Amino acid sequence: MSSNIASFFSSFLPVVHADAEEKPETVTEEKQEEEEEEEPEDLHPVIREECKQSAKCAALTKHFEHCQEKVQSGQGFKGEDCVEELMMHCVDDSAAPKLFAKLR
Repeated sequence: MSSNIASFFSSFLPVVHADAEEKPETVTEEKQEEEEEEEPEDLHPVIREECKQSAKCAALTKHFEHCQEKVQSGQGFKGEDCVEELMMHCVDDSAAPKLFAKLR
């Protein structure tokens, strides 16, 4: 009798049979796709370093590094931290257009 009921419902509804062997293949395909999608390299640190060495920002960078060496060796005055906003603005102003050009 249960086969009669099953055949009755199957006439109205589509029957889908699952293959146990197909599931692992789809899982491995998904893993392969995820592995193929690599995270793009972050160019920001590289571009910033190039800008620090550029002629435009080199003098400010040299002044900042000299201050850091002095403070780290203990020769700076108490509380000195060498926050050089001009150097950072120079580097950021130089790096921004280069970085956005790479994102296009």
